[in-house]
Amino acid sequence: MMDEQSDVLDLLAGHTDDTTIERLTFECLLNGVVDDRVNSLMHVLGWGSAFPCFAIGGTPREHPASTSRMLRQAVHDLGGAHALVGAAGTMVMVLATQESAVRPEVLCTNVLDAFADNQAVYISPVREGIVGASQTIRETYFSLQAAPAWLDAPRPVRDDDLLPERALLGDPMARDELYINVYRVVLGDSEDDASFNTVSTFLRHGGSLEATAKELNVHPNTVRYRLKRAAETSGWDATDPRDAFVLNTAIAIGRMRDH
Repeated sequence: MMDEQSDVLDLLAGHTDDTTIERLTFECLLNGVVDDRVNSLMHVLGWGSAFPCFAIGGTPREHPASTSRMLRQAVHDLGGAHALVGAAGTMVMVLATQESAVRPEVLCTNVLDAFADNQAVYISPVREGIVGASQTIRETYFSLQAAPAWLDAPRPVRDDDLLPERALLGDPMARDELYINVYRVVLGDSEDDASFNTVSTFLRHGGSLEATAKELNVHPNTVRYRLKRAAETSGWDATDPRDAFVLNTAIAIGRMRDH
């Protein structure tokens, strides 16, 4: 126990005020540091060992300090006891526990005015514990960085809205999501699976039914049927331009990983 306390004191470099502890904790979570020292910092701030949490972030409407105050106040007004607020670049984020009336959609509605109108706002899914806290903060950070690449992005954006853009930025969570929940689902048993082969060929031919049918030596209606079945199975429709981008990125990641 003494060694753990010494490690935490080393991190704090002699500063034990709540503001410094919160800033350091946020930076650790943002950088994926989730060891016992960070867990101890969370305890100092009043967080338990197990808690459901989520993050919301965006670009401040005015000064980051005023946005931070609005985020804390909104959590408090909804009956929440925990709000970890931090900044990364031009972005401000809040990590909140899901408790009382504090829910992702509810809190987002209450804090939208704290963020600039012409900039993206992100809501993470609910995750658990310190590892989940780090994941929500990191995906919020990557999503806000990625948002400018999608001109028609919804506001707010959510966890799977920006998967390909996040992957391009190097977000390992987005790459894992694309591999596991898109590529592997579409792939089926192998690359010889008829649905996968049709989807990948259709994408490679830029969405041409005729070119796909010709290469696969099937009728265009067969291509339509297979694409529809693949969309129903995976949730991603190769005939939709946005979904096609997601599928192209997932297939590229999958083939590189499985090579």
